[in-house]
Amino acid sequence: MRSLGLSIDAYVRRYVEETRDALADPYLAKAIAAIVPLLLEARTKGRTIFFLGNGGSASTASHFVVDIGKATIRGDGRRFRCVALVDNVETLTAWANDTEYSRVFSEQLRNLAGPGDLLFAISGSGNSPNVLEAVKLARELGLRTVGLTGLGGGKLKGVVDVPVVVPSSSMQHTEDVHLLICHLLTAYLRDEAAEPAAP
Repeated sequence: MRSLGLSIDAYVRRYVEETRDALADPYLAKAIAAIVPLLLEARTKGRTIFFLGNGGSASTASHFVVDIGKATIRGDGRRFRCVALVDNVETLTAWANDTEYSRVFSEQLRNLAGPGDLLFAISGSGNSPNVLEAVKLARELGLRTVGLTGLGGGKLKGVVDVPVVVPSSSMQHTEDVHLLICHLLTAYLRDEAAEPAAP
């Protein structure tokens, strides 16, 4: 809710408190516990992890790829195979121009994805058509799916294998927490996660 007349100091305190409230729910640890095994399995089996998002969530998707792809390299050289579908501007604009914007991610998945791969779909509202189209195709192709959302979860929470719904009605706080999840997963995978035995 917007409040007028707050001092900068009071506004900052309120914003930080609201963000802290969005982190206090037990959903966060449960989400990490559900996501980590999927990531480790993808690394063990050499699967590709695709990240995508619309608007501000696109930058979070790119950030995820940088952090998980680089900061979690094991001493023996094992790495996560990560792709951010938001980073190929030429492909995005070609599909948007020649077909429709809702297909900019799903058409890339058709070229790149296979059964057993993993998709991270990020949408603050949970209702971005291009994100939902990608999830729909991913499920058809046999990918596992994780959805990061907020504002009640939108349609995304009902169509992914692992929904993570930030308990906030603020897009800013939702996106803050999504980035924290990126850093939390990266730190855990770097510091604590045990690798499952290869099949």
